[in-house]
Amino acid sequence: MKKCEYCAKEISYHEMYCSDECQNNTNKFYDLREKYQKLFAVVNGICVIAIGICIFLYSFLRDVGALGAAFALIILGIMYFFLPFPPDIMIHKYKLKKSLMICKIVAAILFVIGIIVLILYLTKVI
Repeated sequence: MKKCEYCAKEISYHEMYCSDECQNNTNKFYDLREKYQKLFAVVNGICVIAIGICIFLYSFLRDVGALGAAFALIILGIMYFFLPFPPDIMIHKYKLKKSLMICKIVAAILFVIGIIVLILYLTKVI
């Protein structure tokens, strides 16, 4: 059986979605992704590069490295939570609803790691 493109419920081969609600949610997602995709890519690229640079700087300048990495992780976590744009291969494998949930879980993990790094820096453990 074929599965709904949004929620992965089994449907007939002549349909793409199991309900109008699934179709509307999918259309909203793709409209939102089209609208904010460039902003997402720029912020994502800057934060990922900043994390790499801050990890390198941590060996020389602990303050700059720890604070920079913490803030970059927090920003990534917030962005992934409010703009969860999973890759197309993930959408194809897990369908849209589960892919969005996985992205939000990853966002929460990034945010928590950023907060932990920030707390460890402020308590001078690292």
